[in-house]
Amino acid sequence: MSLLRFRLPALFLAAALTVLAADFKPEPGFISLFNGKDLTGWKYVGGEAFDGKAQSSDARYSAADGILTVHPHTPRQISQLWTVREFPKDFILKLEFRAEVNADSGIFIRKPQLQCRDYLVAGPDAYKTLKKYKAQDWNEIIVTVKGGVAVCTCNGEVLEAALAVPATGGIGLEGDRGQMEYRHIQLKELP
Repeated sequence: MSLLRFRLPALFLAAALTVLAADFKPEPGFISLFNGKDLTGWKYVGGEAFDGKAQSSDARYSAADGILTVHPHTPRQISQLWTVREFPKDFILKLEFRAEVNADSGIFIRKPQLQCRDYLVAGPDAYKTLKKYKAQDWNEIIVTVKGGVAVCTCNGEVLEAALAVPATGGIGLEGDRGQMEYRHIQLKELP
């Protein structure tokens, strides 16, 4: 009986967290780039949008319960999922990610790639010293684009201080190695 008492609260907590993730509302002034249910608004370059579909045509990406998952592929297959929409104005992009051990992915900002991965294991070397990165847990990336330059942080620590980006383009997520999960993907255009 006592074992059941400990399991029930954990089950209720897990269910509540799933509902909260799926019911994500962007911060004031932000728009959500991921609806938490399917891949509406996302596509492969040159391909049709995955509107209303819970997974990409090759099952590399899927959406459920508020989480956009990049699934591992054997043999290794690199793929890129892009927003249908492009963003020509300055903006702030916020998202949360969770990387399995040694997972390797990336966030494309109009075209250039910001490494997004299990930083402490997969690097690059400059990122292996991050003090606020939480291995196999949720971390927040904020990208602020102003005047063709992106400042990128992970949990408040600088990843890139001056990443040059083109005048317009979409937001992309790379699938490379291991499982990556993304949630709360939101963007705010700046005046």
